[in-house]
Amino acid sequence: MASVTERKPPGVSFESWIDKQIRLAQERGDFDDLPGSGKPIPAGDVDDELWWVKNYLRRENLPTDSLLPTPLQLRKEIERLPDTVRGLPSEQSVRDVVAQLNLQIVAWLRAPSGPRIPVSPVDANEVVATWRQQNRPARKPPVTASPEPDDPPRAGRRWWRRKR
Repeated sequence: MASVTERKPPGVSFESWIDKQIRLAQERGDFDDLPGSGKPIPAGDVDDELWWVKNYLRRENLPTDSLLPTPLQLRKEIERLPDTVRGLPSEQSVRDVVAQLNLQIVAWLRAPSGPRIPVSPVDANEVVATWRQQNRPARKPPVTASPEPDDPPRAGRRWWRRKR
């Protein structure tokens, strides 16, 4: 437990105790080679109170959807469902994705939090039907063997129809 700092001794002011802790850490080299050292602190948008949240999301490559309330997140998942299942290989995997989403919806319906936005479970059969339409193989016209050309018509009459 060497990383835990000791308690402030009684009778010592907080400022001098904190200054001492910082000085000791600097002497140990704890602040050397920190990411962003020597760079200015980025100034955010003065009018936006949540500039630091936006910077964090951008820096960590997090989707902004994670900031939405649960019912809105679920509604967005329902909207994106056709795109989500488009590349799945089988009907069972499509049904599994829909079942997982429906579990999340039912969990929210049992203990709703956030704004009251209507969200209902998704019909797996409708999603599967849409998936089938999207993944229907393109039908090619049947290839028929081209008929061999008949012998060219002979000039004149045939031998059995000749009159003698």
